Amino acid sequence: MTRAVELIERKRDGEELPREELSELILGYARGDVPDYQMAAFLMAVYFRGLTAAETFALTDAMVRSGETLDLHAALGRKAVDKHSTGGVGDKTSLAVGPIVAACGVPFGKMSGRGLGHTGGTLDKLESIPGFRVEISTQDFLRQVRETGLAIVGQTGDLVPADKKLYALRDVTATVANVSLIAASIMSKKIAAGADAIVLDVKTGDGAFMKTVDEARALARTMIELGERAGREVVCIVSDMEQPLGRAVGNALEIREAVEMLKGQGPADFTELVLDACGKLLALSDLGVDEVEGRRRAEAAVADGSALAAYQTWIRAQGGDPRLEALPVAPVVLDVRAPAAGFVTRLGAIAVGLAALHLGAGRSQKEDAIDHAVGVVVERKRGDRVEAGDVLAHIHARSDAAAAGAAAEVLAAYSFGPVAPEPRPIVIDVLR
Repeated sequence: MTRAVELIERKRDGEELPREELSELILGYARGDVPDYQMAAFLMAVYFRGLTAAETFALTDAMVRSGETLDLHAALGRKAVDKHSTGGVGDKTSLAVGPIVAACGVPFGKMSGRGLGHTGGTLDKLESIPGFRVEISTQDFLRQVRETGLAIVGQTGDLVPADKKLYALRDVTATVANVSLIAASIMSKKIAAGADAIVLDVKTGDGAFMKTVDEARALARTMIELGERAGREVVCIVSDMEQPLGRAVGNALEIREAVEMLKGQGPADFTELVLDACGKLLALSDLGVDEVEGRRRAEAAVADGSALAAYQTWIRAQGGDPRLEALPVAPVVLDVRAPAAGFVTRLGAIAVGLAALHLGAGRSQKEDAIDHAVGVVVERKRGDRVEAGDVLAHIHARSDAAAAGAAAEVLAAYSFGPVAPEPRPIVIDVLR
């Protein structure tokens, strides 16, 4: 292999690296032949110099080839779809999208991750359901998708191991915030997981990694190109994360809200994002429908109860109890009240997410334990009129002291004014 130090030097100087040499470097790192200190230097060179489209695909492809890959199409005998979000506060979209898509007759197989910091992970939410198993074998994963139409499981250690090593290194070397590295990390996992078509939800705003719409579009375009090069169909939704999605922030609380949405009783922004994603996934499937018809079928699955039934079947298939009364409940609930009358002009997503994190709903370190019962439920959001003393949010906590601390954080997340702010749509843009 070309010496790692030579590749570091060439990338540091802005040179484009050939696919073979870049692949060798990544695969060598995955095997343990390249030490962390050299890969850290290479990542920093990439952070400042960037990667070309060809280099980004070479990186993604090498990460895919570092471990096992699945072919859902071959295993199921038909087209399978998947969805991914770049993460945000209160983002429980996959919990509702999966059952709706499955109820419409399209296989939905997803390997998901855990949360770190103010963004919650899908697996953490699912583990708040008593008995639910997120770790199942690849064979059981495929069997379940084939038999029930839906499975959401933890990523196996054999799937894209290079990404796991690289991400851990990026996290401690301040090299996370690079579009090529982010895109390669996301798309390597999606490609290796074996779906034919993928809808990506790229968040933008206060509670998102991509703070501006332009940054979100740049990431979306890069991921679409990577998908095309790998023979996948990809559609990217750019969605708002200036404030929490829906009302619930916290694991069991978000499960409840997802189920309410499947009953047709979810918050308007959450419902709109779910149905929009479902319409796009069904249009990408082998049903032969366009997005308008896909959206209509998704709405019908909610209205006739088949989406809720698909959710219950799925949860039972993975050992869980789908009853809402089985979910854990926090012993303390404290109301946060409006200090004065006016309109909510802002509700900071990160501040609410951090309040939930401090209650125990998330983890600051990967080894931290999660309290699945705690969190925040916001009742008033941007544009809502409030009177002094109106309830803004409910804090679900383990103790009175924890509730009081979180209440202060949540109240500080609100801004008020005499005039309602301009509405901001939940779906800001769509890229194909």
